[in-house]
Amino acid sequence: MAKLIRSLRAAVRKRFPTSFELVYDNYNFLVFGFCTTERASDCLVSLAAQAKGVSLCFYWGATLPDPHKALHGSGKQVRWIRLEGAATLARPEVKTLLSAAAEQAKHPLPASGKGSTIVKSVSAKQRPRRTPAR
Repeated sequence: MAKLIRSLRAAVRKRFPTSFELVYDNYNFLVFGFCTTERASDCLVSLAAQAKGVSLCFYWGATLPDPHKALHGSGKQVRWIRLEGAATLARPEVKTLLSAAAEQAKHPLPASGKGSTIVKSVSAKQRPRRTPAR
């Protein structure tokens, strides 16, 4: 799993070299968000890793054109693709979605430079889970 996560992270970083990379934990996920600014709300895509695998999440995926029906999910905002490996990112329909996500961003990616990595801890700020009622 660690090898898969590293290869996917490198591939997305190569695709968005000037993006800010926000790294955080959130309950069952380790997330690498690739953003146009240092704010999570300006995220283009993220890699969400869990024990079952890794997904490529499009923060504003519900508004992306998806003629090949590659995206999963039915929420108001986020859509995702399950990643088998870095080769999935090279599929034409995925490359089109990545480009569309960058084009519709509220803030453009920096034109030059190297993006920085910012490590955050989200789960420490969240309320603890409730124990189920019996």
